[in-house]
Amino acid sequence: MMADQGLREEDTRPATGGERGAGSAAAAGAGGQRPARAGAGELVVRPPLRTLVEELHERRARIKLGGGPEKIAEQHAKGKLTARERLDLLFDEGTFTEIGIHGRPHFSQRAMEGKDAPADGVICGFGKIDGRLACCAAYDFTVMAGSMGMTGELKVQRLRKMALEKRIPMIWLLDSAGARIQEAAGSLFAGSGDLFREEVIMSGVIPQIAALMGPCAAGTAYIPGLADFVPMVSGRGSMALAGPHLVRAVTGEDVTQEDLGGAKVHCRVSGVGDLEVASDEECIAAIKRYLSFFPQNCDEQPPRRETSDPVDRMDEELLDILPDSPRHPYDMYDVIRRIVDDGEIFDIKPRFARTIITCLARMGGRPVGIVANQPKHLGGILENDSADKAARFINLCDAFNIPLVFLQDVPGFMVGTKVEREGIIRHGAKMLYAVSRATVPKITVIIRKAYGAGYYVMCGKAYEPDLIVAWPSAEISVMGPEGAVNIIFRKQIEASDDPDATRAQLIEGIRRTIDPYIAAGNAMIDDIIDPRETRPTIIRALEMAEGKRVERPRKKHGVMPV
Repeated sequence: MMADQGLREEDTRPATGGERGAGSAAAAGAGGQRPARAGAGELVVRPPLRTLVEELHERRARIKLGGGPEKIAEQHAKGKLTARERLDLLFDEGTFTEIGIHGRPHFSQRAMEGKDAPADGVICGFGKIDGRLACCAAYDFTVMAGSMGMTGELKVQRLRKMALEKRIPMIWLLDSAGARIQEAAGSLFAGSGDLFREEVIMSGVIPQIAALMGPCAAGTAYIPGLADFVPMVSGRGSMALAGPHLVRAVTGEDVTQEDLGGAKVHCRVSGVGDLEVASDEECIAAIKRYLSFFPQNCDEQPPRRETSDPVDRMDEELLDILPDSPRHPYDMYDVIRRIVDDGEIFDIKPRFARTIITCLARMGGRPVGIVANQPKHLGGILENDSADKAARFINLCDAFNIPLVFLQDVPGFMVGTKVEREGIIRHGAKMLYAVSRATVPKITVIIRKAYGAGYYVMCGKAYEPDLIVAWPSAEISVMGPEGAVNIIFRKQIEASDDPDATRAQLIEGIRRTIDPYIAAGNAMIDDIIDPRETRPTIIRALEMAEGKRVERPRKKHGVMPV
């Protein structure tokens, strides 16, 4: 028996070319609609392709409105751009290709039946930023507060895979209430969590940026926690493992979103944020500038730029930067800006752990990462946060082939019961670990103090700098002369008729042994340089070390202090 008894024999015969043409024309009729067989002899009229395309564009237009005009107006009233407006600023005009635009609440989520969520609250796609490809997921706060639904996460998962396989940067523009509770509540939560594991896998392979342009609550807060660069919009961007309502319910603490996890908290206190900016526009500009220093992935070299700043430029002002007394502070930024191309730097965590500076710059057109002690704050001493800040920055630069320049003026590590209880040994060990592991070109300039373990972690001779030089003002020692005298000659000073005079005499004697020419004379540093030569000396060293290759013992991975 035939499967379709309603089908006539003549209907099954192959048509000739003429018959096909005539049949098509007839079937199309005046309206241009083509019939399609539904079975049992029925014919279903399918709209012509032009009509379907018109419907497609109408559908896209509706989706691009997100939560609609009212929600968009609310977003603007808060001083925020919409997710699509942010994407327009980020990507070169006409290069952004969206994926998953038709996303909606997953069919399996009964709690979301009948609810509209255009693009499921997250816009995903790829395009070019200053001519180079990147992937981006922008959470749309106008759609269910940008909450993460199952379909939305499937979209972002697809995007993350695309970024990793194609070896291009991954960017999150975060403005989200976190996991969509309507979908996440219940045991199906057991299947979630791919996001963070995948972010770890991408770490060090491709640049990852998480921009806080609105709230980032609960699960989404680990996205910036694992990212390489985290700019935050002041007064709007925030991140916390729980929002104010949950905090109040659990702890009884009454706190605002800003005080709980705003830019001031994370860019100045916790250190999770990297840069505090004033607006969405400034945030997008920061992302673009950050990416300009980085290669697309770990297998490429950072991009160079032509510069009109002469490589051999000498700066007379460097002779007047240091105060007469080695105990008096100065601003290390004045040194940095005088030696880098056009005086331009991109500061990372500038308001966190201010005793150390970590910034990106260019020297001779090459991107470099600069790690510099800041005597202006607590004499440039290293403490827990500054060690963590430096270690992370060193790891970041090393992962993406960005050479490191160390500018030393370090009195050592902080001492005392407080820092010991807070684990200063393990924090300092992180920095030791990072500088030891780094295989990129490393250039060290000792400007003034280079005391104790501070000298080690700031890439002293034992840590394989490709060039280590000092200014004539350098003091390289286990500690300063004052501290050494107080320990070595304590009893002699106490027994003296004039302790102050005796101490001063002994300090001067020790100071004569803390002489950079002694280190240079014993081949422990490479040279003593005129401060005005700092820029050309570093640039020549970077050129020398360009082809550097370092072989380490084979291992699965080291065990980094935490």
